[in-house]
Amino acid sequence: MQSSQLATKFLTLGNLIKIPILASKGTKTVQPYDVFINHRGADTKKTIASLLYDELVIMRLRPFLDKKTMKPGDKLVSRIDEAIQGCRVGVAVFSPRYCDSYYCLHELALMMEHKKKIIPIFCDVKPSELRLAEYKKWSCAEKARFEIALEEAKCSVGLAFDSQKGNWSDIVSIAVNNVIQSIMMESPRA
Repeated sequence: MQSSQLATKFLTLGNLIKIPILASKGTKTVQPYDVFINHRGADTKKTIASLLYDELVIMRLRPFLDKKTMKPGDKLVSRIDEAIQGCRVGVAVFSPRYCDSYYCLHELALMMEHKKKIIPIFCDVKPSELRLAEYKKWSCAEKARFEIALEEAKCSVGLAFDSQKGNWSDIVSIAVNNVIQSIMMESPRA
């Protein structure tokens, strides 16, 4: 592709940074997402996950949150896997029943395998309480993959939040600031 066919635009994150975005004229390509929000929908979709998504959009970032990003007819697993592979940063919102979900653990493992920076938010759960459910019938390979990813996440510095005592606005603001700092520290996309 010739450089004359490229249009350069800049995504501005608040007043903080500008990120170049390249798109070729005449083609409509979906830009990779800046942030992938990994969460247990039943526990956090109507609270922290949606609030975080909305705040990231306000900051002019491209977050991926399944229910807000996907459209009818999208292939669930392939669309999520593509979003993870293309994202710059992941946010893993851990909740009491997070480890019961195959999809949560698959997404976490995929982010780890692609060496994505992950910002953990421990919402109403301590890292030491995160364990794979004993009653789940996962293959040995899946179980090992999930355990490795979970242990790596538990050993990462994260944000702790108690929904009974904490302020939703505060945790979302802190998480968004961490996402922006992580993107700023990352090298620009080619």
